[in-house]
Amino acid sequence: MNLSRDREKCLKGVREHHALLVYPLENRAEPPSLWKVLHPRSPMRWEWDQDGDDRVSRLWILREELSRSGEVVYSKWFRGRATFFSKEAFVHLLRALRSHERELHLRGEARVLYDLMRESSPRSTKELKTESDLRGRLLEGVYQRAMKELFEAGLVVAWGEVDEGAFPSLATGATRVLFEDLWEKAASGEAKASLAWLEKNLPSDFARYLKRKRAASRDAVDEG
Repeated sequence: MNLSRDREKCLKGVREHHALLVYPLENRAEPPSLWKVLHPRSPMRWEWDQDGDDRVSRLWILREELSRSGEVVYSKWFRGRATFFSKEAFVHLLRALRSHERELHLRGEARVLYDLMRESSPRSTKELKTESDLRGRLLEGVYQRAMKELFEAGLVVAWGEVDEGAFPSLATGATRVLFEDLWEKAASGEAKASLAWLEKNLPSDFARYLKRKRAASRDAVDEG
C-alpha cells in the first residue's frame, strides 16, 4: 500500500461523497467507506493477528493521519462510528443541526467537557476525564454519553491520537477551535437550505440519520 497515493484517493473520495465511514458496515456497499474507495472489490476481514489483512491496519494508520490533516473533518457522528466529512458538507451539517444554538443549551457533564475543549483543543481522553472528574469505571458511561451528545451536535471533532499507554486514545477538540473558519461560516445561512443540500448530496444512509439527529437537536433546544 502506497500511503501517499492512498491518502490522495481517500481525500478525493471524501470530497466526492461528502461523507464516508472508515470501515464498511458488515461489508455492505452502503453507507460508503474509505475501505471501499481503496479496495472496491475486496471484502474487509477484521483480523489483527499475524495472518490478518495488513490493509486493515494500514487504513487505521491512514485514518489517524487524515484526521489531523485539517483537509477533511473527522467525527464520531454517524451511529458513533468513525466518519469523515468534506468541509463543505460539515458547514451544512452544522447549520442543519443548529449547532450554534445547541452550544448555548449544553448542561451537565457535556457542558463541563465542552468548556474544557473551548479553553484548549485538541485534548486527550485522559486529560478530559481528569479535569472533569470523570475518571474511573463507574463514570465511564457518564463520560461516553456526554461525548456522544457533543459529537452528535457537531460541537466537537476528533483530531489524531495521543499515546496514553497500551493503546492510543482519540484526541478531541471543539469544532469552533479546530475549524474556526467552518464554524464562523456555518453561523450565517439558512438551516433549511443546508438541509436540502445535505439531503441531495449526502449518501442516503447519512441523510436519513441526519433527519433523526436534527429532530433530536430541535427537541433539545426547545426543552432548554
